[in-house]
Amino acid sequence: MPAAENKILIRNARIVNEGVTFKGDVLIEGELIRKVSKEPLDEKNLPQEHLKIIDAEGLYLLPGVIDDQVHFRDPGLTYKADLHTESRAAVAGGVTSFMDMPNTIPNTLTQELLEEKYVAASEKSLANYSFYMGASNDNLEEVLKTNPREVCGVKVFMGSSTGNMLVDDDEALENIFSKAPVLVAVHCEDEATISKNNTEYFARYGENAPPEVHPLIRTSEACFLSSSKAVRLAKKNNTRLHILHLSTAAEMSLFDNTLPIDQKRITAEVCVHHLWFSDKDYAGKGNFIKWNPAVKKASDRDALFESLLHGKIDVVATDHAPHTYEEKSKPYFQAPSGGPMVQHSLVAMLEFYHRGKMSLEQVAEKMCHNPAILFQVEKRGFIREGYFADLVLVHLHEKWTVKKSGLHYKCGWSPMEGVEFSSQVKQTFVNGHNVFSNGSFDESKKGKRLMFNR
Repeated sequence: MPAAENKILIRNARIVNEGVTFKGDVLIEGELIRKVSKEPLDEKNLPQEHLKIIDAEGLYLLPGVIDDQVHFRDPGLTYKADLHTESRAAVAGGVTSFMDMPNTIPNTLTQELLEEKYVAASEKSLANYSFYMGASNDNLEEVLKTNPREVCGVKVFMGSSTGNMLVDDDEALENIFSKAPVLVAVHCEDEATISKNNTEYFARYGENAPPEVHPLIRTSEACFLSSSKAVRLAKKNNTRLHILHLSTAAEMSLFDNTLPIDQKRITAEVCVHHLWFSDKDYAGKGNFIKWNPAVKKASDRDALFESLLHGKIDVVATDHAPHTYEEKSKPYFQAPSGGPMVQHSLVAMLEFYHRGKMSLEQVAEKMCHNPAILFQVEKRGFIREGYFADLVLVHLHEKWTVKKSGLHYKCGWSPMEGVEFSSQVKQTFVNGHNVFSNGSFDESKKGKRLMFNR
């Protein structure tokens, strides 16, 4: 006989879902949400065998976060991070699903290499996973083999950023935008502009350049030139385009907030660090907030936040991209761009709730619902009966300070060190499995491959 499914009854939670918050119970059976009720569920009427009851009085229950942009560095760069360590950090932060980028070693430019990543994740990852197929100037044939049902999207680097995957051939871009069988996700920075600025500032400072020059090299102009080109190509070819990690006020003119998200052909993402930091923070944080695109002016940060609230920007992600402390401690021109964020993305966004800048329902919309909608993720991103039980229980009023000793990142550092957060992730469920609970992990089950309704 097959083993009986474990059952979990989450009682008395404040459930944040689909624009409302209400007190209720959620019954999990096996991997799925079986019942969502505003009325207390009487456990006497439930099968008692294998039933675990969690009293969530005083806690808030949200859908698990879906992070549509991470770099978990696996394979080839696993001295910085790997699928196990970073998925562990993710579930500790309430992130239950991630979509990982192709600029690993080797670059994910063939279907065979893409499938190897899925096999590795099935053995290592505590969270659910998908991987982008990488595009280059000359791998269109491989890109066209991408299965829309099983792969989140195709990634195009329209700025070189980190790695060697720059797509700068106009014919190649035209072919990708006109023929890609899945969503096209783009990193937009104009390479010619950045190269010119880089030469100028290196001539001025040499190896003594301060990190404050980063947004002066990777400028708003570089971002807008590339983003506007991507939008033009998408409109010409009716491409399903998703622009990643927007960082400037100027780019907001490119996006529409008049259509529901499920009707948009062009969607937009902002990352936590572009909402949290500004160029004033380079003085204290240095290369540890060096990202591509760069953190820019406070006015850019404010414009991004307004666009997030009013629907021009659709989702919040992390661009989680660890490097070692030693690498980030090098002089500016030698230090790589990127930093870890998945363990702190949800609590950081909840901090904006505490500051009165956005509602709990908006946090769930931008981090859970909208990623599921715009990627057409199957049966995730919502607290709905019949959906996978990807859930996170949060104590909204339990202050704590980020310290090295509490980090789960393999790189062992965080740009959020020293920050006091008002909310704390208490428990995380992935496919009904209570993978994280009050600081402890149950790694007996792994996450699942995301599937897409396409």
